[in-house]
Formats: sequence, structure tokens, C-alpha cells
Amino acid sequence: MVKAALEMRAKQHLALTPRLQQSVKLLQLSATEFAQEMQEALASNPFLEEVEQEAGAQPADDTLVRTGDVAASADLDGAAADHTPVDEAPLETTTSAIETDPTLAASEDFPGDFSTYYSHSGGHHGDGEDSDIGEWVHATPTLREHLRQELSSYRLSDRDSLLAQTLIEALDDDGYLRQLLSELIPLAPVEPAPSEKEMQIALALVQSLDPPGVAARDLSECLRLQIEARPADTEAEERIQEIAHDIVRSHLPRLAKRELMQMRRALGCTEDELRDACALIRMLDPRPGLRFSQAHAGYIVPDVIVAKIKGKWVAVTNPAVAPCARINKVYAELFAQTRGHHRTPLAHQLQEARWLIRNAQQRFATIQRVAEAIVAHQKHFLEYGEVAMKPLVLRDVAEELGLHESTISRATGNKYMATPRGIFEFKYFFSRQLATDTGGACSAASVRALLKEMIEAEDADAPLSDVSLAKMLAEQGVIVARRTVAKYRGLMRIAPAEMRRQV
Repeated sequence: MVKAALEMRAKQHLALTPRLQQSVKLLQLSATEFAQEMQEALASNPFLEEVEQEAGAQPADDTLVRTGDVAASADLDGAAADHTPVDEAPLETTTSAIETDPTLAASEDFPGDFSTYYSHSGGHHGDGEDSDIGEWVHATPTLREHLRQELSSYRLSDRDSLLAQTLIEALDDDGYLRQLLSELIPLAPVEPAPSEKEMQIALALVQSLDPPGVAARDLSECLRLQIEARPADTEAEERIQEIAHDIVRSHLPRLAKRELMQMRRALGCTEDELRDACALIRMLDPRPGLRFSQAHAGYIVPDVIVAKIKGKWVAVTNPAVAPCARINKVYAELFAQTRGHHRTPLAHQLQEARWLIRNAQQRFATIQRVAEAIVAHQKHFLEYGEVAMKPLVLRDVAEELGLHESTISRATGNKYMATPRGIFEFKYFFSRQLATDTGGACSAASVRALLKEMIEAEDADAPLSDVSLAKMLAEQGVIVARRTVAKYRGLMRIAPAEMRRQV
């Protein structure tokens, strides 16, 4: 018989405190996500208040959470006791290049308003307080909405309209009809059930709608519909369309393989006619429905802005990435005067408010330090472009700053840097090292830039193969294998040599 017994065992385990968990969470957020997190905290925590800052104005309170401000809060210690555990590490502070060199701030080259430093146009853009952003939003209809609107211009019976709408609802996002008509017959909301011939007539009606090529069942039919919809003003254009129609109907595999000689013999056309027909096919849209399903690109808010001031590259944290927040002193002082305030739920909220401000300050400090390290390593990129990119890994920055590699990874994820050469993600500046014949090293990004320049300068009639590109890189001192060239070419979405040959 098994007897129940109690047993005590001692073991050690490592766990993050709530403050450290919040610090890790804030560090890995993007600028937009961090602003949203701060807004939620301001709305839920009564001890936090938002301070509206005028352009160029400096807050008088050092408890503000400002971009690049890493000063710890000290004014509240007299109003309310700070219950921070004694074993917590002090807030790590840092200074930017502008703080260490006051002459930079007084320089005429220093941008007072970072939001317009890289702007190439001036004047009023309608972004004042009274403007409504909804007025500038363009609502693009979906493919099905567009087709239903096109269908409404036809005078159809209710039955024909319902059959056409059934086909429209069955289309994929790219505009193709991948279901069999026999499968759609039971789905049609009409009585009696439609015949195969009625569905064919409804399909022809939908295929005549804009955009041309919609409701096609394969690529060949999609391209044929677009060719048939193009007007031919002259006999020469009509001849080119006939050749292009024959190509998409029977010779698409040969066109993909660039078997031009075999195609010309099979079609009985001249070399110029074949070239014009292939050019016409390249102008067609293989997925006509995607233009209605593409989402609007989101805006990127840079965390750091890089500028060259007095001949030195300086990284400054963007002051517009987060709202200003601070502890409400009035509420904190009134709460400190209450009896037994340490044991109320409000005490927990006050502690969370202090943690949030300090962790936010530490987040900006870490991002600032990482950005300065990246700029120091990649200043040649800022001067000369991608060809001058140096090899850099997370471990190098971690050792330089005395931080863990995982912290650097969180500080570079979803963080962006605005430079005179464009806006780049922090991780863009980290590129692995490749050897050279002189014993030195170059970055993979610089090799990709060299490959792109070589391919752009090649002869269109005789494009460079991967072997030729590898030999040309070796002549410049960069030793890479052919498969490495093929890999980088694929990453840049550049077709092989036989596909780049001019038709």
C-alpha cells in the first residue's frame, strides 16, 4: 500500500523581476508599438500624465520621458517613498555626441526640427491640427466590389445577374477562377439550376469586364484575354497581336526557356515580329486582380536620425517617436499623505508608473548607444554607399557596449535609422564577413552592391553568367564561389543570364 508523504526540496532557479520583464518588452517594441504602449499606460494609470511640448521647447521637469533623455526621476522621492528593491541595478545612463560636444548643438548645420531635416519640399501640406487624415485616405475597392460595380452597368435579367455574381464571388484574389463550372452550378442561387451552357455565357460576361484577363482559368487564357482586349489600329499591330496570341496559346514553355529560334520557325514570322510580340507579352499583367488586393504601405517612423555635423556623423534619437509622459506630482503627493498607502492597489500603480518611466528612459538610452556604435562602424557606408559597407555582427557591438548579444538583437529589431541615403533598419548594417585575396575582409552587402553594378553595366545581348561574375569579383580581390554569386543574385531578385538576354 502506497503511503502519502510530504517532502521538502531546495533548488535554485533564475526568474526575471516584473520590472526587468517590462524592460525587455519595451526594448523589443518598434517606435509605433512603443507609442501605443505609452498611450495605453497613460489611459489606465492615474499617476501618469502626458505633457504637450511645443516645437523646440525643453521641458522643465526631469521626470519626463523624452527621446534621448536618460535622467532618473529624483523629484518624487520627497513626495512619496520609492519602493524599488535594493537589489535592482541602477538605471544605466548615456550621453549622445551632441551632449558631449556642446558646439555641435550651436552649429548652424544642426537641425532644429528633425521632422523636416530630410524633407525635400516645403510649404503647407494640410497636416495642421484642423486637418482630418481621413480626408487623405484613398479607399481602394476590392476586386469583387469593382466587378460588381462594372456588372451594374449592364442591363441583365435577375437570373443572369445572379449567375455572374456567383462567378465573381468564386474568384481568387489574383483574379483567377480556379473552380470548375460544374462545381459552381449547385452554388448558384437560382431556380431551376443553371445548365453548363448558361454558366459558360455568364463566364464570358465576367471575362469581358475590367480589368482584362479577369476570371481566366489559367495563365494562357489570362494573357489571351488581355491581347484580345487591346485595340489594333494598323495591320502591323494586328499581325503582332496574332503572333503574341499564338505564343501564349501554344508556346509559353518555349518563351520561358528563351527558345527563340524554334518559336520563329514554328510561327513563321521574322525576327523583328517575334521581338515585338514578346515585348507585347511582357507588357501584360499575369495577375490582374492583385492591383485591387494590395494593401497600402505603412509608414516607417525612424527611431534615430543620422546627420553629418562639422564633418562628423552624429546619431540623434528622433524626438517624435513617443509622447512625453511623467508622474503626476499632485496625485503622488496626495497619495503619499494618506494613511496605509503602501498596502493599497494604488501603490502598485504608482510603482508601475515609476518602472515604466525608468524602463522607457533605459530603452531610449540603449537604442541611442547601439545607433552610435553602428554609425561609428559604418561611417564609410554613409559617405560612399553600399559598396563601402563593412562586415559587422551583433557580437562586435555587444562586446563594445558591454551588453549581452540578446539585448543588441532586441535593440536592433524593428528599429529604423534615417540617413541621407535613406531609411534603413538597424539590422541592415549587420553583414557577415567575406575573405579577400589580400587577407582582408569585406561585407556581403558590399559584394551584392558590386554584383548589382556589374549586372547593370552588362551587355543586354550577352549577359554575364554566374561564373563570369565570380571571375570578375576575383579580379577585384573578392573570393566567392559561383553558388554564392547565384545566392546573392537570387536575394536581389535578379534573373539568371539566360533569362536576362534581350529578346
